[in-house]
Amino acid sequence: MKLTTKGRYAVMALADIANFDKSNPVSLRDISLRQNISLVYLEQIFFKLKKNNIVKSVRGVNGGYILSEEPENIKLSNIFSAVEEKIQTVNCKKESKKGCNGKSSKCITHYLWDELEIYINNFFEKKNLSDLIKQNLHTNI
Repeated sequence: MKLTTKGRYAVMALADIANFDKSNPVSLRDISLRQNISLVYLEQIFFKLKKNNIVKSVRGVNGGYILSEEPENIKLSNIFSAVEEKIQTVNCKKESKKGCNGKSSKCITHYLWDELEIYINNFFEKKNLSDLIKQNLHTNI
């Protein structure tokens, strides 16, 4: 399984917004500095997040981004979906009749990895930004 930086950085940046300032827009520059993420990369990520209504942009001198909803309403699975991150543990297409290794049957471990993928995606479906903020507060006490 591979989770790319696109998905991880999207979650980090949104957690930064949720954690840092509830009432004012947060600039990508500030997120970039705090989270050590390239500003250019953040701009690409936030284009997709805005397009998928995860964030809203605010123009002006004190502009930046705010969350479109409360942190408890933003699931990690929705963030991954917005930035086109797919959590997959198998390379074959599940609905395909063709096997994993180019043969007529699935590989011997296919159903193990398939089950893991379901578990992981359910985990991300249950977790939200608010969970991350709460967990971070408890860890840093």
